[in-house]
Amino acid sequence: MSSMKFLRQAARSARTFSTTSVARKDLVQDLYVKELKAYKPPVAAKDAHVGVVKNFSLPAVPKPPTLPVDLAAELTAYDATEPTKAEAEVTSSSAHADENVGKGADAFLGFLEADVKQAEVHH
Repeated sequence: MSSMKFLRQAARSARTFSTTSVARKDLVQDLYVKELKAYKPPVAAKDAHVGVVKNFSLPAVPKPPTLPVDLAAELTAYDATEPTKAEAEVTSSSAHADENVGKGADAFLGFLEADVKQAEVHH
């Protein structure tokens, strides 16, 4: 009989443990919320920005562009230094040893359109 009584008590305690909803408090969460509420941010000094932030100053006003006094003389000097087309062709043809260089676009297109001769294969 005593074993039966013991089993009933064990079953009752097990059942009450599993069926009873115990309102558990989350201790970590309570501690966190308490610390958040107690936190006071440090008071910043009014001159804390001095030395960290530069004072704003406007940039210098740009000067408007001016035309040169002797524009005609500068243009003639530019024309004198500009290379001519004949000089450009002489330098490019001397740089390449290929015979088709310098003959123009028509010669190149004619070369591309020409039929390619097939080598005869002897069996």
